[in-house]
Amino acid sequence: MLIVTGRHHVAIHPFYQALALDTPAICCNGTYLYDYHAKKVLAADPLAADQALQLIDLLDDHHIHGLMYIDDAMVYETSTGHVERTRKWAEQLPQAQRPVFRQVDSLRQTARDAQAIWKFALTDPSNDKLNHFTKNVESQLGLACEWSWHDQVDIARQGNSKGNRLAQWAAAEGIGMDEIVAFGDNYNDISMLQHVGLGVAMGNADDAVKAHAQVVIDDNTQPGIATLLRQRLL
Repeated sequence: MLIVTGRHHVAIHPFYQALALDTPAICCNGTYLYDYHAKKVLAADPLAADQALQLIDLLDDHHIHGLMYIDDAMVYETSTGHVERTRKWAEQLPQAQRPVFRQVDSLRQTARDAQAIWKFALTDPSNDKLNHFTKNVESQLGLACEWSWHDQVDIARQGNSKGNRLAQWAAAEGIGMDEIVAFGDNYNDISMLQHVGLGVAMGNADDAVKAHAQVVIDDNTQPGIATLLRQRLL
């Protein structure tokens, strides 16, 4: 079993431990492959510092707040509802499993000081505003923009995707993509669902996501994944 996520590796640590996995995790929509046991990044294509600085300038111009994923933390200048919701969730976890959220005086300076900039996660009360912004980012900066939730857009280096990183990992392990079963519920899962042997969309996914899956199961409040695994694989 392999976790493939849009999240930072510090944010999926509790799930990784609960599942008692020994595989690496694909994080930030395929930006990097992280080994929890060795506590190191195995492969990565982060944003260049100058790309991040240009993006921060655009964020300021459009009055949009961004959460920047770097090294071993998620940093921000101005808190948003997304940050506060995630913080409250994190506070319920044991101290050793809590993801690191840090407010900084300057995203620009933090970007200059970071060893790796994985991605930016953007939220705004207006999805129309986010849509307009992503078009500017794609045309002006050539970065990849993916919706990872109904009100969140992730921005990363062009070419990074869950599907691409999964294919790289599978090839290194001698596993064919046609041997893989993948589950997903949002737009950043499409690159994965459409290239594996069995792409499974959750029942709560948008119809556009379901269109790229071979099977649709119950929503994420139901044990649909366990049922499918028992029926098809066990």
